[in-house]
Amino acid sequence: MAVAAVHVLVFPWPLQGHINTFVPFSKALVDSGVHVTFLHTDHNLRRVRCTAATPRLRYLSIPDGLPDDHPRSVGDIFTLMGSMSTTGSAAYRALLLSLLSPASGEFPPVTCVVADGIMLFAIDIAEELGVPALAFRTASANSFSAYLAVPRLLELGETPLPVDDPVHGVPGMEGFLRRRDLPRLAPAADGHPTESATAAGVHPMLLTMAKGIADCDRARALVLNTPASLEGSAVAHISPHMRDVFAIGPLHAMSAVPGTAASLWREDDGCVAWLDGHADRSVVYVSLGSLTHISHHEFTEFLLGLLATDYPFLWVLRPDMVGAAEEAALREAVGDGSRVRVVEWAPQRDVLRHRAVGCFLTHSGWNSTMESILEGVPMVCWPFFADQHINSRFVHAVWRAGLDMDAMESSEIRQSVQALAQRVKRDVATGGSSDAEFKRLVGFIAELSGATDRHQDRTPVITNGDVRHQD
Repeated sequence: MAVAAVHVLVFPWPLQGHINTFVPFSKALVDSGVHVTFLHTDHNLRRVRCTAATPRLRYLSIPDGLPDDHPRSVGDIFTLMGSMSTTGSAAYRALLLSLLSPASGEFPPVTCVVADGIMLFAIDIAEELGVPALAFRTASANSFSAYLAVPRLLELGETPLPVDDPVHGVPGMEGFLRRRDLPRLAPAADGHPTESATAAGVHPMLLTMAKGIADCDRARALVLNTPASLEGSAVAHISPHMRDVFAIGPLHAMSAVPGTAASLWREDDGCVAWLDGHADRSVVYVSLGSLTHISHHEFTEFLLGLLATDYPFLWVLRPDMVGAAEEAALREAVGDGSRVRVVEWAPQRDVLRHRAVGCFLTHSGWNSTMESILEGVPMVCWPFFADQHINSRFVHAVWRAGLDMDAMESSEIRQSVQALAQRVKRDVATGGSSDAEFKRLVGFIAELSGATDRHQDRTPVITNGDVRHQD
């Protein structure tokens, strides 16, 4: 099937870190000659600043089922999951059905869906309507492998705890993984656990999430935003559990897209100019991502610690992370702004590649980890939840790309992370592993789309909730 006739609906989980990955992925598909419909939620489509359509790229949206003033924060993540699986899934089904008709404008009918693996309903509905679907997981392959190992971990009694006991139940990580590094849930909106753990010591929602990971095998393939040079071992352990696996990252390095194209917040335009006024490798860049919340105690600890280093620092503090007391402390700390700059959101990739940045104090989200490695910037890791603890452990114990505040002055760590940067750049360069895998993925999608054309020259019709096909 000609690539020009291929039309992929991409559907990210509606949070910032996931959108960050799906935007360059979509751009890369478009650059390969594929038509792409990018599906936002209504709430996010209103917030994203760059949604101008092109001849092969358009943006559509569906409701997520929550009121506009809902925070959609990490503490309420299960509320969002519930509304997306009900209101969101019904709207998605209706939209996808409409996009299967040839009468959908200049775009051909949808021939393939690439949906965030968190939303298995999007994969199941697509397949029910006769559209082949792929799952895209935006977290690290190492964390995916750890989730797959949950049944084995339970057998061994190796559950997530903040202790240094070694973990033997995750293939390929037996020599360095600790129980404190295993994936865990974020706290609820009030900062406390959402509910008690099971008798086995595992939160029931963590078991549900682990099952969701394993159920990605329902998709035609799994797509991961990772380079083989960093996570090839994890990808190899995942592959037997999936129908096919594509390791195609880091995507932001394969398809140049402005950060504003994905950002739900307005970036501070003065960050780079402020960095221009500082010496090489003298500034600590601090960002805890798009979801993390910190308590007043944690805020105070961070602020006092940063001030005590005597390094200038650029700190990203979202509006929902600070209250009146923190604002007052920040005003005093910032002073004339020469040594301290605090912003609500920053153009992170531009910041990390700036000569003045000496290290990155990070929550160890996968996008941030990849961006820091690619720019050769050592990391100081402060993980909070999900895959962040495993990412942090790899940064420290395996890749030697970060450690603690000494990372800023450690020539060994700097040399190690710069060597990693060269490896990853080879992955994404023409002929590299990620480049080759992406080309294989485009061919795979085209082949699936051709099969869709051959076997589905029939219009899907819904009658009394049942799907049939009209010849």
